[in-house]
Amino acid sequence: MCARSPVLNQSGPTEFVFRVFTTVPELQVLLFALFLVLYLTILCGNTAIIWVVCTHSSLHTPMYFFLCNLSFLEICYTTVVVPLMLSNILGAQKPIPLAGCGAQMFFFVTLGSTDCFLLAVMAYDRYVAIRHPLHYTLIVTQKLCVRMVGCAGGLASLLSLQLTVLIFTLPFCGHRPEVNHFLCDVPPVLRLACANIRLHQAVLYAVGSLVLTVPFLLISVSYVLIGSAIVRIRSAEGRRRAFSTCSSHLAVVLLQYGCCSLVYLRPRSSTSEDEDRQIALIYTFVTPLLNPLIYTLRNKDVKGALKNAFVSKAASDNT
Repeated sequence: MCARSPVLNQSGPTEFVFRVFTTVPELQVLLFALFLVLYLTILCGNTAIIWVVCTHSSLHTPMYFFLCNLSFLEICYTTVVVPLMLSNILGAQKPIPLAGCGAQMFFFVTLGSTDCFLLAVMAYDRYVAIRHPLHYTLIVTQKLCVRMVGCAGGLASLLSLQLTVLIFTLPFCGHRPEVNHFLCDVPPVLRLACANIRLHQAVLYAVGSLVLTVPFLLISVSYVLIGSAIVRIRSAEGRRRAFSTCSSHLAVVLLQYGCCSLVYLRPRSSTSEDEDRQIALIYTFVTPLLNPLIYTLRNKDVKGALKNAFVSKAASDNT
């Protein structure tokens, strides 16, 4: 940890730079092309889900309303990170102003936290649909759906704002500190502080526990109850449909919460900056990419709606 100086306390750095992936030009081009293709695939896949849900009245149900919001979050989430990341892969290091870094951190944490809360809301929706099918439409109303999504976003924004403000009141070392990451995430920025950060780490752990542990426990309880209900379904087709829908959601949950927990809930003494960056690549690219694949390839309704849309489009083009 570097020593604090009067100059640092008065002014401090005004910008950060990100650690480069590689200095080899050929590898830079390859990484740029790979991440660009993944980003465009994420945009196309999640946009397709939003479009098919909005344009097919048969999909205007709470489950697909939440799925539509999840896809929108994934688009925003990756857009906050990837364009800036792509601009820093090619050529020399490009600085980001302190305010820009703070803005990226706020939106990244807000969208990621909302994503986690929304997955818990979706588990509750599946619980009600399977445990109380006759009362489902009376319990999970449109107003309740909007309120739950709004509360998820509001709580995430509040937690993210407090965490971001707390971190950017710290003094940072050097004229242009280097963030060992491809985005302004909380742990790598905290490591650049020239001050005692025990309080900030405790707050980060508390926020991480609230965002990750509490929703995951609620999801776990929901799926224990769902599992007991599925076992009691008499028809094999009914059990298969219920299991298919829930297993898709559970796969997304395990990937999202598992990766995030490794970054935010591990003790700092057991973490590596390079490991955090590699894990971050998974929840920046892999999870948003798998969401549309998991929910479409394992969902008859969405596959049918997409198929009908393409058939109608082909028919209109031929006429």
